[in-house]
Amino acid sequence: MTEKEMLLNTWDREYQLTTKVFKAYPEGKLDFKPHELSRTAKELAWTVVWEEGIFVNAAVTGEFDFSHIEPPPATMKGILNAYEKKHAENIRKVKDLSVADVNKKIKMMVAPNTFTDVRGIDAIWGGIMDNIHHRGQFSVYLRMAGGKVPSIYGPSHDEPWN
Repeated sequence: MTEKEMLLNTWDREYQLTTKVFKAYPEGKLDFKPHELSRTAKELAWTVVWEEGIFVNAAVTGEFDFSHIEPPPATMKGILNAYEKKHAENIRKVKDLSVADVNKKIKMMVAPNTFTDVRGIDAIWGGIMDNIHHRGQFSVYLRMAGGKVPSIYGPSHDEPWN
């Protein structure tokens, strides 16, 4: 298996898990936020959707561009539909990259005002890991909003494996 195939396989599994968590969220509670400094559930879910494209586009173009973030859809169904569409576009872009493309070095911020050179494929891996982090945050919102937390990497209280 190539490095790119491994990335695509892992990414697909994580996308499926994130979709599962999003589908479990109570529709009428997208404005919920657990703290005044927190994002709303809608904003957090939308972050997962648009950040994926930013990391992929950075690998394709060599630059991180945060200037074209669309507002989120009003409903979780709308967010899920957008995620499905944008994810398919992002997968296609990565599949079209050559070995030389994914190994091309790009500048990535790793701390305030600190950049380092990373390969494009490593930027995509970073995006996947960042979305896993946001999915974890979202699963806490899900529980606090009264939803049932599905199994992610193992059984949950709401989805035991027995």
